[in-house]
Amino acid sequence: TLNVVESAGSLENFIGVRKRRNTQFGIVQSDVLEYLKTFEKGDAEVQDAVRGVKIMFPLYDEEVHVLARADIAGVRDLAGKKVGFSVGGVEEAVLGAILTHHGLSLDDVELVNINWSLSPSLMSGQVDAVIGAFRNFELNQMDIEGVDGTCFYVEEEGLPPYDELIYVANRDTMDKDMIARFLAATEKATQYIVNHPEESWEVFAATSADLQDELNARAWKDTLPRFALRPTAMDAGRYATFETFLHDAGLIPDISPVSTIAIDVTAR
Repeated sequence: TLNVVESAGSLENFIGVRKRRNTQFGIVQSDVLEYLKTFEKGDAEVQDAVRGVKIMFPLYDEEVHVLARADIAGVRDLAGKKVGFSVGGVEEAVLGAILTHHGLSLDDVELVNINWSLSPSLMSGQVDAVIGAFRNFELNQMDIEGVDGTCFYVEEEGLPPYDELIYVANRDTMDKDMIARFLAATEKATQYIVNHPEESWEVFAATSADLQDELNARAWKDTLPRFALRPTAMDAGRYATFETFLHDAGLIPDISPVSTIAIDVTAR
């Protein structure tokens, strides 16, 4: 039996995998581990969490993007404009890499902390663009409100590809056989979702009345192409490349071997 527990997000899930009894794994955003590594030297609890958790496998690929007003046709048009962000560090590094790819820098834009008010800040004119928006939600939300927008995909703008959501597990207590069976079931579920998008949407939407609206129906369709079709595949090179990017951006103090943060539970 699989028990799914609602949480406040990635940080809670990451710590919960380490500290909660009988919690085999959790879903987190891939940059959370690197984010926590910046604090581990001065915090014993964070040290314990970082060293005691392993990345297992991806859930789906790149999801974050830069979302701008419709009149901003290219990244270079952001020069002199206001760009909203919510999480300092990673989002600034991502935006900086995108701007550098087009001959600009963070000094060429005005950063505005919008505290997760992404599409509202853009639609109200508070900012000209936002970094950290999810391509399956904010652009759809704006369209429903009758506001056009422009989407710049980070993987096309100088950023290395990465896994947006991943599963992590407690390295000391994980049941590798159970997790391997869960992975096999996840792969079958993904195949069904991709092959039967309408039927799978009905199953998903039936889990909560809050999901049964136009925005979530659109988001479901836009999420499907991002699902990892081979969730058991461990791409060590992808993790190493993204960690190098974070290190070069000054977000993490050093580079660790992939084997210290990831594990292939299906390896024999």
